[in-house]
Amino acid sequence: MSERLLVLVRHGQSEWNLKNLFTGWKDPDLTELGVAEAKDAGRKLKAQGFVFDIAFTSTLIRAQHTLDLVLKELDQAGIPVRKDQALNERDYGDLSGLNKDEARKKWGDEQVLIWRRSYDVPPPGGESLKDTLARTLPYFVQEILPCVLRGECTLVAAHGNSLRALVMVLEKLSPEQILARELATGAPVIYRLNADATVASKLDLAA
Repeated sequence: MSERLLVLVRHGQSEWNLKNLFTGWKDPDLTELGVAEAKDAGRKLKAQGFVFDIAFTSTLIRAQHTLDLVLKELDQAGIPVRKDQALNERDYGDLSGLNKDEARKKWGDEQVLIWRRSYDVPPPGGESLKDTLARTLPYFVQEILPCVLRGECTLVAAHGNSLRALVMVLEKLSPEQILARELATGAPVIYRLNADATVASKLDLAA
């Protein structure tokens, strides 16, 4: 049995990250820095000798573009890629497209902080982190995890909050712990799994 390897990569900086806007399911592309971050992630994985069998990403361009750039750096652009909205970023609802400072003026600092950092309180028309996990986790268990457990080297390029859902399960974190976890843009996190899907080891390739 080959190693059970799972690599998570948050997309590089997007145009709306740069403008300090709530993004969610809106679909901006990467900035020049985001492109550089994605390429750097690919170079880091190449230096580690990774050869992927399959990749997963969301239906949003910033994650897909990141994956394309990573695979190009690895000279592995021809591997199977599955795209699914289950891996999309948390939907920020009525906050989507708003500058974070504008949102604070409209609803107040405290309310916006609750929407951003609570586990189970969604913004108007949007999702909480708990909602995002309920969407993302079944897809992980049914589609991604079986590939890893079969020994297929698996890459997931997605978003801060959809990846948080996976990290929460993999590392058995509490809601409070996962809210405090930040995933750097374009920084691969490598998990080696045991046969029972528990984590044998973890390596964070953040700069």
